Amino acid sequence: MPQQRPRQNPIRSIPQVLIYPTRDNVHACLYPFKGVIYFAAHPFLYPLLKARLLPAFLLSLFVYINLFLWAYLPQVAFLALFHRGGSAWVNGTFLVLGEGAAAVAILFECFLVDESQVDIFDAVLVHKGYDDLVSQFRPVSEDSLNNPVQRLGKPTRSSVYGPFSFRQIAEFVILLPLNFVPYVGVPLFLFLTGYRAGPLQHWRYFNLRGFDRKARDAFVKRRRWQYTWYGAVYLMLQLIPGFSMLFLLTAAVSSALWAADLETVRRRREAQASPAQGYTDDDATPEEAV
Repeated sequence: MPQQRPRQNPIRSIPQVLIYPTRDNVHACLYPFKGVIYFAAHPFLYPLLKARLLPAFLLSLFVYINLFLWAYLPQVAFLALFHRGGSAWVNGTFLVLGEGAAAVAILFECFLVDESQVDIFDAVLVHKGYDDLVSQFRPVSEDSLNNPVQRLGKPTRSSVYGPFSFRQIAEFVILLPLNFVPYVGVPLFLFLTGYRAGPLQHWRYFNLRGFDRKARDAFVKRRRWQYTWYGAVYLMLQLIPGFSMLFLLTAAVSSALWAADLETVRRRREAQASPAQGYTDDDATPEEAV
């Protein structure tokens, strides 16, 4: 008779199946808030906000005022046909905020902030000691060591923080009617749109790492839930009227902080593996290299 393998105690698998993934997801949710705190605590980032603050604030104000003047009450009236109590007002508010966030994000990212987001992302990585990543795309001087922004030269290669994604915008618009669903519609909308938005916040990091599509997809797949929760919180902050510009910039901070932590873990593992196994990234599959 073939020898049977001993059964594994299911209790021992609880940390790998439940505890560790939950911990990682919670950690990912906190990065957007860490980005806000980091931005506030590091004045070298302030000039990047000041340069865009006035036009962005006026544009955001224009969009939201018009939406609430012309679209809010009609949508609340429509939602009242399906909702009981005051939930129509709540869901109508989030519906208009979602529409405003979509419009503002498109205008900001296309015309106002992508260059600033790249500068912020790179400056945070430089501040964290990862000059070697950034220097592949732009010179990093040794002057002004206390100001990472001033150390950044002009990009020598194409530098995009996040690509314009028509698919993401289309999904955002298509999923907006989820806000019609009482109580659970808003969280479901944030979660589903966060599925796409989360990985796009690391597009710059993927480029700095030199990922092709296969390596990028493998990297995201291993962290799919983390990216989804991160994206949901990121979009939730985008729904706060008047602060969309600020949170777009702090999102670049938070994604850079996460990238720096990922780099720390990756390089530590490579340092531990290299002496024993002669391990290099060139020997690894895309899944192992990330």
